[in-house]
Amino acid sequence: MRKRSVAADSAAAHADELFRSRLENQIDLRHPLAKLAQRMPWADLEDALAPTLPPDPARGGRPALPVRLMAGLLYLKHAYDLSDEEVCLRWLENPYWQFFTGEVVFQTTLPCNPSSLTRWRQRLGEAGMEELLAQTIAAARSMKAVDARELSRVIVDTTVQEKAIAHPTDSRLLEVARKKLVLLSRRNGLKLRQTYEREAPGLARKAGRHAHARQFKRMRRVLKRQRTLLGRVIRDVGRQLGTLEGAAREQVQVWLERAERIRSQQPKDKHKLYALHAPEVECIGKGKARKPYEFGVKVGIAVTARKGLVVGARSFPGNPYDGDTLAEQLEQVEIVSGQKPTTAIVDLGFRGRELEGVTVLHRGKPKRLTRRQWAWVKRRQAVEPVIGHLKGDCRLRRCHLKGAEGDALHVIACAAGYNIRWLLRWIVFLWAWIRAVASADTSGRQPLGLRRLA
Repeated sequence: MRKRSVAADSAAAHADELFRSRLENQIDLRHPLAKLAQRMPWADLEDALAPTLPPDPARGGRPALPVRLMAGLLYLKHAYDLSDEEVCLRWLENPYWQFFTGEVVFQTTLPCNPSSLTRWRQRLGEAGMEELLAQTIAAARSMKAVDARELSRVIVDTTVQEKAIAHPTDSRLLEVARKKLVLLSRRNGLKLRQTYEREAPGLARKAGRHAHARQFKRMRRVLKRQRTLLGRVIRDVGRQLGTLEGAAREQVQVWLERAERIRSQQPKDKHKLYALHAPEVECIGKGKARKPYEFGVKVGIAVTARKGLVVGARSFPGNPYDGDTLAEQLEQVEIVSGQKPTTAIVDLGFRGRELEGVTVLHRGKPKRLTRRQWAWVKRRQAVEPVIGHLKGDCRLRRCHLKGAEGDALHVIACAAGYNIRWLLRWIVFLWAWIRAVASADTSGRQPLGLRRLA
């Protein structure tokens, strides 16, 4: 009876939509987002993402949400710097967004639960997110915005994608580790001899005040006491670990290892733990005066040398040397754009690495560069505003996704959102040029640009 009622409700809703006005009759089809919706290769995207979809609903399970809807929401989320919740609410109010995601009539209910976007990202994986980026490049090629020659010459640079963590001071890390172990003990029924809930928070405040007053001897004494208290809690929980079974024991064991790592690490140690819940976070120095160190993961960005379309974005865990990331970055560019780069323009951070079949240009080769190559080297800084817009407009500044996989997915999604903004600007510019040509054309012939988009 339940299946029949659901089918009947669906049929009734479909019949009701027959008498409603279509979205294309309510909006201005000259709007850049409406034009982009008609130019995006949605069919190719659905075919490419088909392997990641759930099984046939006839075999059981809930029917999958439309690929165009979910992909469109991910595009809009990063193009307009919104969270999962905000993009769903904005979609409900904006008919152009609904048209972009494939709706025929105006909808008055949320497109999906915001958590569905999280599950979609996890199901797509890094390869699926690269397909989202690839289709934005395919749309640019179909609109004649870029060509094969443009895609063969790229600018590559690295930056830091910061993680959504608090500033990792030693005092705070010690206190957070103690609180986490006490909380896990209560959840699993372990009785600790002491939790130090009265003394430990005061020590954390004292350490902050001493550091602010530059009283470092007093601060170090407070940190020593904090390490002592954390060590007692670790040993107390470890003695009772054998009473737990199954998943609970494994979970507590993981947090015990992280807490011990925080307790034993020193300020000058390498490979420190900077966040209890995010062990993949690294401390990266990029030589900035206002921010000497950033806590996150290194990411590489590749853009076309002349027009600044993003053709590659990937994360590099472990903070490798910039030159060692160049081969992987260009490999991704070839996969995403379908065009093998022949020229890579980089800064001196990539010096010392040469690739077969690729001309690497940087300022460290003053006597070997031709005048034409020097002109391209001077274009290297064009990648900097692209990185600035990625961080300021497309959510690259902070990553809220979990784990190293979340870092990899987030940077690609930010690049896809930037390309959507790039395509919208291109449409605005192109149609402004078409109108200017049409107004100046006295022969009555249709301009070439208008024939391309007809």
